[in-house]
Amino acid sequence: MLASEFSSIRDMLAVGLAGAGSECFGFDDDISQDHDFEPGFCIFLPGEDVVDRQTAFRLERAYNALPKEFMGFKRSYVSPVGGKRRGVLRTAEFYEEHTGFAAGPQSNEEWLRVPEYALAEATNGEVFEDNYGEFSAIRTALLEMPEDVRLKKLAGRLLLMAQSGQYNYERCLAHGETGAAQLALFEFVKNALSAAFLINRRYMPFYKWAFRAMRDLPALAETAGDLEYLISTANAFGLEKEKAVLIEKTASAFITQLQEQGITDAICLELEKHAYSVNDHVKDNGLRTANVLSAV
Repeated sequence: MLASEFSSIRDMLAVGLAGAGSECFGFDDDISQDHDFEPGFCIFLPGEDVVDRQTAFRLERAYNALPKEFMGFKRSYVSPVGGKRRGVLRTAEFYEEHTGFAAGPQSNEEWLRVPEYALAEATNGEVFEDNYGEFSAIRTALLEMPEDVRLKKLAGRLLLMAQSGQYNYERCLAHGETGAAQLALFEFVKNALSAAFLINRRYMPFYKWAFRAMRDLPALAETAGDLEYLISTANAFGLEKEKAVLIEKTASAFITQLQEQGITDAICLELEKHAYSVNDHVKDNGLRTANVLSAV
């Protein structure tokens, strides 16, 4: 279709599959077929000064006219009006929707405003063809979170891990507050997941895919099972001490990664001290002196 009907603008298009949806992460399975499971892809266009609105509309109609069924799976109706995940999309609108900025965040302050799951959606999937280069250039830039931003976010996550896991979990149990203890575990695991992705220089996806994605990380993937165990079992039958041990085991694994990356100077097993040491490695003075939790 592109070759026969739009050869004159072929070099101005990017084609791929990215954005919201488990299919963009490669996580689809049989259960995924209950909604939004269909053949489809994205055609990304530059601004109207390069591809005008009329041409974009013709392209939308051509996409919508593609076969309604492929390999036994039916397509949903795609409206040319917008508000869709697949089909024809403006590059600037795609990135603004996912990051809040048409060309992606530029300054540290802008980077801090973008949630990690949004960055994951903006950079997932695959680009099949991009002769114009605009879409891929922004995508490539987004894959490299500024180091100061990464460290500031990581320091905050480590501090919350320390407070909830190494400190408050057992104290809540000692007070007989089993519900609060469970919440402490949730906080520890939630922040550990985020910290693991930051350590790997990856973006954590939407929470329901966090564990699935963590198991594929180059480092700390082996801790995913322990983290899942911490929040999926009750604080009963003597498991409290076992969970406390798992918290320390997890903390040790994370600290090892921090030391291997040379982003902590602390030499203890207390995540709190490592959090402040990681924060001390932030080079930007304004960002470094901001509250250690300001980036979480």
